[in-house]
Amino acid sequence: MQLFTCSNCGQIIYFENTRCERCGNAIGLIREGKQMVVLSAGGGYRYCANHAFDVCNWLVAVSTGSVFCEACELNRTIPNLQEPSYREYWSKIEMAKHRLIYSLIRLQLPFLSKLKQVESGLCFDLIADEKYKKVFTGHDNGLITINIAEADDIRREMARKNMNEAYRTVLGHFRHEIGHYYWDVLIRDSGQLESFRQLFGDERSDYEQALQRHYQDGAPTGWQEHYISAYASSHPWEDWAESWAHYMHIMDTLETAYSYNLRIRPWMILNENMAAAINHDPYEGQTFGQIMEYWLPLTYAMNSLNRSMGIEDLYPFIIVPDVVSKLSYIHAVCNR
Repeated sequence: MQLFTCSNCGQIIYFENTRCERCGNAIGLIREGKQMVVLSAGGGYRYCANHAFDVCNWLVAVSTGSVFCEACELNRTIPNLQEPSYREYWSKIEMAKHRLIYSLIRLQLPFLSKLKQVESGLCFDLIADEKYKKVFTGHDNGLITINIAEADDIRREMARKNMNEAYRTVLGHFRHEIGHYYWDVLIRDSGQLESFRQLFGDERSDYEQALQRHYQDGAPTGWQEHYISAYASSHPWEDWAESWAHYMHIMDTLETAYSYNLRIRPWMILNENMAAAINHDPYEGQTFGQIMEYWLPLTYAMNSLNRSMGIEDLYPFIIVPDVVSKLSYIHAVCNR
C-alpha cells in the first residue's frame, strides 16, 4: 500500500482514515486516472453512501450520479445490520475488500459490477451463517461469497489451526477468491489454457473429487517442493488461486516497503542476497526477477522483527523454484 497524505496539511494518513489527526479535516480517497489520491471532502465529490455506516472512506464524483464508490457498488448482499456484532464484522470485511480493490486498480485489472455486466461482472455476498444454513466462502462465476465469521479473530484462528494452515486472514480470503475470478478472465477467456496447464496442471480433472481427496488424505508427501501451500496441491484451480493470492501479498507489501524507502543491509552478513534497496514501485515495470530480489531480504527482516516482539513469523512461507515459476507466470499475465 502506498503512503497517503492530507491534501490540506501534508500529514501522513492511513488508507482507512476519514479524518486528518493534525488539521481535523474530513478526508477521503478518490480515484484519479489510475492512482488513488487523498483529498479533503468536497470539490465536486461526496462520500460513498456506505460512509454513513463507517465502513467506507472513498469519495464519489457528484457528476456520476452514483451513490456508491467502485468498491461498494460491487456488493450484492451485506450483513443484517440489525445484528450489532455484524456491523463490526462488516467494517473489517470492507476494510479488507477495499484494499483488494485498490490493488486491482494498481494492477490495472478489469472489474465491473454484475449489476452492470451480468455475465462477466463481479459482485460480493458478505453474509453470515443462518440457523439451518452454513455459508461457505467461495467463488461462482464472478460471485464471491465471504462468510463474515472470518472477521471474528477467535473463530478465524480456530479455523486456521483446525485446518493446519500457516496463514489465514480476511484479506487473504479476498485475494484467493478473486484469483478464481481472474482465472476465468485472464486464462479461460483469454486463450491461455495451454500455457496454464504446463505449469499448474490440467484443470479438467474432477474438482469435487480432488477436494474430497485432499480433505480426507491431506496433501501429498513432498508438496512443499512444488506448491505455496498444502491446499494448493489439491487441484490446479486452487494452485492458481493460492499462487495468485500470494502474488498479491508480495506486490502490496513491496509497495508499502517502497513507500517507506526501506533498505535492508544486515550488519555482519556479507551475502548480497540478504541486501535490498527497495527503491522501485513493484507496480511500475519491474520484472518478477527484480521483485524477488527485493522480496526475500524483506521477508527475513519482517520475520526477525516479529520474533523480536514475541510474535509468530509474519511470513511463514518458503518460495521454491516451482512456485517462483508460477508467480512469474501470474506477473506476466497481469502485465500483458
